[in-house]
Amino acid sequence: MTEKTLKIEGMTCAACAKAVERVSKKLEGVEEASVNLATEKLLIRFDETKVTVKDIQSAIEKAGYKALTDSKTKILKIEGMTCAACSRAVERAVSKLDGVESASVNLATENLNVSYDSSKLRLSDIKKAVDRAGYKAVDDEVSVDRDKLKKEAEMKGLWKRFVISAIFTVPLLIIAMGPMLGLKLPSIISPDSSGKSYAIIQLLLVTPVLVVGNKFFRVGFKTLIKRNPNMDSLIAMGTSAAYLYSFYSLFMIFEGHHHYVHNLYFESAGVILTLITLGKYLESVSKGKTSEAIKKLMGLAPKTATIMRNGKEEFISVDEVEVGDIIVVKPGEKLPVDGEVIEGTTSVDESMLTGESIPVEKQIGDKVIGASINKAGFIKYKATKVGKDTALAQIVKLVEEAQGSKAPIAKMADIISGYFVPIVIGLALLSGLAWYIAGKDLTFALTIFISVLVIACPCSLGLATPTAIMVGTGKGAEYGVLVKSGEALETAHKIQTIVFDKTGTITEGRPKVTDIITGEGIDESYLLQIAASAEKGSEHPLGEAIVRATEEKGMNLLKGEGFNAIPGQGIKVNIEGKEVLLGNRKLMEERNVSLEDFEEISNKLAEEGKTPMYAAIDNKLQGIVAVADTVKSSSKKAIEKLHKMGIEVAMITGDNKRTAEAIAKQVGIDVVLAEVLPQDKANEVKKLQSNGIKVAMVGDGINDAPALAQADVGIAIGSGTDVAMESADIVLMRSDLMDVATAIQLSKKTITNIKENLFWAFGYNILGIPIAMGVWYAFGGRLLNPMIAGAAMSISSVSVVLNALRLKRFKPVNRED
Repeated sequence: MTEKTLKIEGMTCAACAKAVERVSKKLEGVEEASVNLATEKLLIRFDETKVTVKDIQSAIEKAGYKALTDSKTKILKIEGMTCAACSRAVERAVSKLDGVESASVNLATENLNVSYDSSKLRLSDIKKAVDRAGYKAVDDEVSVDRDKLKKEAEMKGLWKRFVISAIFTVPLLIIAMGPMLGLKLPSIISPDSSGKSYAIIQLLLVTPVLVVGNKFFRVGFKTLIKRNPNMDSLIAMGTSAAYLYSFYSLFMIFEGHHHYVHNLYFESAGVILTLITLGKYLESVSKGKTSEAIKKLMGLAPKTATIMRNGKEEFISVDEVEVGDIIVVKPGEKLPVDGEVIEGTTSVDESMLTGESIPVEKQIGDKVIGASINKAGFIKYKATKVGKDTALAQIVKLVEEAQGSKAPIAKMADIISGYFVPIVIGLALLSGLAWYIAGKDLTFALTIFISVLVIACPCSLGLATPTAIMVGTGKGAEYGVLVKSGEALETAHKIQTIVFDKTGTITEGRPKVTDIITGEGIDESYLLQIAASAEKGSEHPLGEAIVRATEEKGMNLLKGEGFNAIPGQGIKVNIEGKEVLLGNRKLMEERNVSLEDFEEISNKLAEEGKTPMYAAIDNKLQGIVAVADTVKSSSKKAIEKLHKMGIEVAMITGDNKRTAEAIAKQVGIDVVLAEVLPQDKANEVKKLQSNGIKVAMVGDGINDAPALAQADVGIAIGSGTDVAMESADIVLMRSDLMDVATAIQLSKKTITNIKENLFWAFGYNILGIPIAMGVWYAFGGRLLNPMIAGAAMSISSVSVVLNALRLKRFKPVNRED
């Protein structure tokens, strides 16, 4: 199965999104199709052997919309061309590349204009193809962000349309409504003395407004004919009805029926189009703010890099950096791509990725991350990941995918949106006809018909969920909480039990020497030196911890001879002519070493979750070196926070029950699942779920992946393995357990926001449509003016987006940043 994201143009409301989904799903080979109205993107999963991207684009085009791939446009200067055959050769070489959508060479300017799918192809691949054809391609101008430019052009276009519409609508409204408000008009345009000129001037003023707003009619009637009516269809039908009936009234005035001056609806058509254009402009401005998180992330990456080529430093575009390139970074500069240090030492600010403000020391062999900032030293490093493979690019991709996904709560709104417009058209016709049959005149019935069409707003329904998810996932990314789907964002707030893996999640995952207990006449430092000297060369994690402790203290190790590892017990080695034994109780007992003096302290250490390593010299016990996987500083605080939120906390580990319970006691764990084999972790999660509770799993290792996938929400620690992060629904980039609480808080806030949006969207329509149908009027109230209906409809869409933007104020509770 292939997964692709297509940009959809021409959508105006939730009914449009539903239509695109419907035609896409009808295609053979399409498994899933999901449209996000806020981002105007279609996420589609399909079988490439049965259907192609072109087939999908063609089907969407037939439905009245346009589907574009995630493409970039680049202009390259081509050197070495001499004639038209050269330009054709360049075009042919580039067009053959998989992912190139169009390639056009202008021989006069020597420019290649190429559009390509950036998820399939890199700019360097295009340059190589030109080189292979015998020419050279060099940067002529920076890459054009077509999506951003289109959005800006769309906003400018809407504003221009509004200004022009307003210029003609304001005098139209004054002329049409002035006499009703007691305003005296000049006799030449007075409805009483000059009915013909009064009607003609209104026709002349409203026609430019209709021309400027012609897109409503083109799209509205096109989708209506194709039986996929949308919001534009409602506007087009309502304003056309007002315009045509007014035109008929104008004809009747010229036929001598003067009373038809009171049946003109030109101002309604003009004001409705003007107000809705203003609403669309405000909506586009607000929607632009929902994707600010992505823009911020993308803006972190530097645009250029300094690489070593033939022993010299060379400045190139970051797009041109290849895996294996040697990159030079000076103090204060940003690292262009991911890599591994090969020369120099420095400290790097990685807060953009981890949220950790303290710079991280880097030396030869250490990994570095693109877009982090080199604080102090001069380094050279080898590029290991470039382009779409860098950590930053992967984060951007994760956030984009999450913003494009749908939460289950959105399904109800989607289903209703799909039927909404046809139902509204039916209600408008029925209510208008009912009032006419009840004895009201045609003007009254038409007012009802237009008001119902115009007040209905599927936009607010369609925007309610995606805008909140966009802002919520973007805000999460700012705090290092990467939510990978709308479903995970919705489910997280329902979690009742969280299962934590012990090693590397609750604990540091790196054993440390915690206690050194010595017998009479022996120094702590000497005992540690002897133990470390014995363990030198050992690959056991506990032995490595003892050696590390001496390194941290700057101690020299003694030379050992006759190293002998005793499986399951410990080691025996000769140091300075003395036989040294280092290991567990079993080793000492088998060698008849008395443990009597250290029995009590040994049991106490074990109860604290520490592993006692007995050290004997020449068959006499000299002391204990205790080693433990220490608890992370944030673990206890995070678990306390989860308890306050009413969540039960469990811990799962392969360790023995005694050690596991000691760790659990330190941090306040409720349930301990000890001595669990890696392959059984998922079964333990399943057992908890069988009780009907929602379970989250937090882990970092490969052996946690099945359990992460089994849980209702899998949460991976960012410092963990790629497999764990791939299996998880949420990734914590800071590796801080406090962010588990942050993820749940974010979920609660976002879902509350979505519910508010849906409440207002549904509530607006449930209240507005009956009023427009004349229900209030029937009980002695006033009849709804179509112009008021148009204003209300625009306000409803804008209010939903503005409410979603309130999530930008989200801050985790009890979080020390």
